[in-house]
Parts: sequence; structure tokens; C-alpha cells
Amino acid sequence: MNLDWLDNQLLGEPVRDWLMALAIAAGTLAVLALIKRVSVHRLAALAARTETEVDDFLVEVMRRTRWLLVLLPVLYMATLSLDVPSVRAVLRTAAILAFLLQLGLWSLVAIDFWVDSARRKRLEDAASVTMIGAFSFLGKAMLWTVIVLVALDNLGVNVTALIAGLGVGGVAVALALQNILGDLLASLSIVLDKPFVIGDSIQVDNFNGTVESIGLKTTHLRSVSGEQIVISNGDLLRSRIRNYKRMGERRVVFNFGVVYKTPPDKLARIPEIVRGLIDKREMVRFDRAHLMRLGDSSLDFEAVYFVLSSDYLLHMDLQQEILLGLLRRLEEEGIALAYPSRTLFFERSSDKSAVNLPAGFS
Repeated sequence: MNLDWLDNQLLGEPVRDWLMALAIAAGTLAVLALIKRVSVHRLAALAARTETEVDDFLVEVMRRTRWLLVLLPVLYMATLSLDVPSVRAVLRTAAILAFLLQLGLWSLVAIDFWVDSARRKRLEDAASVTMIGAFSFLGKAMLWTVIVLVALDNLGVNVTALIAGLGVGGVAVALALQNILGDLLASLSIVLDKPFVIGDSIQVDNFNGTVESIGLKTTHLRSVSGEQIVISNGDLLRSRIRNYKRMGERRVVFNFGVVYKTPPDKLARIPEIVRGLIDKREMVRFDRAHLMRLGDSSLDFEAVYFVLSSDYLLHMDLQQEILLGLLRRLEEEGIALAYPSRTLFFERSSDKSAVNLPAGFS
């Protein structure tokens, strides 16, 4: 019996071509499965011994590869030799959609790796971590938007009109949400420019507090008296911000006055007394001390020094020590501090005509 004749009678040319195509597809999938299994196993072992993130990324990419999404492109390639235009067209569309979906999964791996790497580098900066999370969400949303539009285009949908409609809708939404978008962009500016970070002590207009959190819309401060102050990021950037945490040193000015009866030689010693009190203390640099002016009821001195730290508690402790020391030294020198007072001098005269009296007095 002729085997070729039997083959043609039982299977036929089209059936045999289909079986050949399916065999090629199955063989290709088997080879890809073997490559994936070996590669993932070896790369995972290599990644565990190295500090680089490239091998970790490749391992995760292979793990995110879905066989159903690989099967459709392989079947399409297998039907290229078959004379089945209608089936090939359907498989072509399915293969493109599967490839787009698989590409999206691979892109998610890249975004997640970037986010994890950026978060590890900025672990102590909670504001940057929050903004990185926002960028991750926006990046994934844009990625899937593009993938959906390309998929719809391959399905025959007119995406040009859809994109135009989305553009007009986006402008309308942007106008309606301009305050929210303004705060969102302001938070981006805060994270990138870093006028302050979490933990900094700042002053915004008349509000003082420590930065607790920097969100996408608002920044939270904890005031000295304990209440929480919430300021929108847009208002925050339009205000004048004083960041006390970033002071390298703190300039301190204090004034005091002594009585007019103080002898000039003792007045000349007062700047040296102040200098001695300041110079003998650590974390303090003396700047100047002078008799500043002749006041209404006192001889006014002004002293200036620098605390070599931004710590407010240290500043107050040193200021207390210096002022108490000044009081003791002035007492030892017999120099009295002045307080607001006025001395009136009355001159007696026996000649009443020499005294101008108001009407009604005699």
C-alpha cells in the first residue's frame, strides 16, 4: 500500500500543515520554557551573590513572563506558512494584544525597581518617598493608557477622536481642579528644591512649627504649643519661609541700661565685663559690646554674640547663664541697672511774680 496515498486520504494537505505548525509552536514553547527555567534558576543564584540590581531585574522580568501571552505570538508565527488568511488575521491581532500586555508587565517591573531603588536612597526623606510613590502611580497610569490606546487602534477603533476628546476633557478637568493641581505641582517643587524637610523647624508668616509631613496637597506642622497647623503647598511656596534648622549659628542681641549716676570709668569697663562673661563659655563667639546711646532714663548698652549651634534650647541656656553672670558682676562693681523713671526739679522763688500760675491759682 502506498503510504503517501494513505497520508493524503486520512490527513490531507491542510491538516498536515496545521499539525506541522502546531508541532513547531509546541517545540518553540518547550525551548522557551527550558530557557526560562534554567535562566531564572542560575540568575537567581547569581543575584543572591552580587550587589548589582541588573541581575535581580532580569530575574523578575523572566518571572513576570506569562506563557499564555507568549503562546499567542508563537501561534501566529507558526501560521505564517499556512494559507489561512482569516485565521492569521485573528491570531495577528491576538498576538499584538498579548505582546502589549506582556510589555506592560515588563514595564511594571522596571517602574517597581526604580521606585524601590529611589526609596532606599531617600529612606530618611519621607517627603521624597511620598513623591516617588506619586510618580510611580502616574507612570503606571500613563503606561496603561498608552497600551490601551494602542490596543484599541489594533482592534479598529478610531483612537484619534478618542484622544481629541480626552484632550478636551483633560483641559476642562485641569481648569476645574487648578487649585488641587497647583498644590500638587507645589509639592513637587518642595520635594525637588527642598526648602525644608520633615523634622525642620520653620516659620511661615506668623506660624512656627516643626514639619511633620509633606503631602501631595498640604504640609503639616506641629506648633510649639502642641496644635497641628495644616498649610496648602501652594500657599506655603507663596509665603516667606524661615528654616531655623539650617542655621549654622544663631546671632543673639541683648540690651540693658545702667543709671546715669554711674561713673565714666565704670561705664568703660562694662564692655569688657560682657566680653569676659561670653568668652569663657563654649559654643559661643563674642562679637561686640558698646555703649549704644544716652536714653531718657538710662545709659543703654548693646551686646552681640553668636551661638555656634541652631539648637534653641542650648541658645536659651547660654543666654540665661550670661545674663545671670552679668547681674552678679554689675552688683560686684556697684553698678545699678536702670528702670524707667523721671526726675522732676522744683525751684522755689519768693517773688510770686516770677512764677507763672494757671488761671484760678493765686
